[in-house]
Amino acid sequence: MDFDAKHKSYSDLFESELKEYLNSQKTSVPKDLFDAVVYATEGGGKRIRPVLCYAVADMLGLDKEEVKYFALAIEFIHSYSLIHDDLPCMDDDDFRRGKPSVHKRFGEATAVLTGDALLNLAAETCLKKPDFSEKDVSAMKILFYCAGMRGMIKGQVLDLQNEKNSIEDENALTEIYINKTAKLIAAPILISSVLSGKDYFEKLSEYANALGVLFQITDDILDEEGDFSVIGKTPKKDEKADKLTAIKIYGVNGAKKKAEELYVTCKSILAEIPNSDFLSKFTDATYERKK
Repeated sequence: MDFDAKHKSYSDLFESELKEYLNSQKTSVPKDLFDAVVYATEGGGKRIRPVLCYAVADMLGLDKEEVKYFALAIEFIHSYSLIHDDLPCMDDDDFRRGKPSVHKRFGEATAVLTGDALLNLAAETCLKKPDFSEKDVSAMKILFYCAGMRGMIKGQVLDLQNEKNSIEDENALTEIYINKTAKLIAAPILISSVLSGKDYFEKLSEYANALGVLFQITDDILDEEGDFSVIGKTPKKDEKADKLTAIKIYGVNGAKKKAEELYVTCKSILAEIPNSDFLSKFTDATYERKK
């Protein structure tokens, strides 16, 4: 099976499991809240994190059923983070994935509560896994560390603090990107490694960090050069907000050079991990992405 077909098989599997799982959660949930949850989670998206969760499980010989609940939980956390990220008090974006953001569709109060609900649902979903083991405890710790105040939330706080900062600090940028983006991309990779018995954990951790920063830098480039009809969100928002970005630090050409360096790093790490062909092609797709 080639890369595109395999990627689609992982994505289709996740979409099916997501729809089935959400349908099981309707009971006693207010309709507006449930509709907002569905709108936020079933509204497309790249499904990067669940795809990585399944792909690494396959690579390490782990049954995908072992990671199913974590794949769902990771995407719930990612979706909640996007809802809150789009709020007027954060990045103030009216569009996400080519359609109105949750706060534009349902109102700000419902958007905040939908994000809160998804974060709680993520924890609840992890704990629904049958025969929850010590390995599952370790996996859950990884997820909530990566998503919490020493991970994704830390990165968001640092990002907001550095808006309109006249000091262009490369180290500050790296810290933001590792926490805000890379840690939640690392989570599915490391969870599958832990559940398989920590196979290649350190190498996969190095790879995931480099991949996450690469993803964010390509996102910066797309924000600068992309078109709404392709990227599905308002372009040049970071420049208008005077955010600390790879474009601000390196310029467009410098950011592209930095992305190339990270791409080479990712490929070099993967060369030391057996059966990593899918991850290698995933890295190619991340480096070359147009949306």
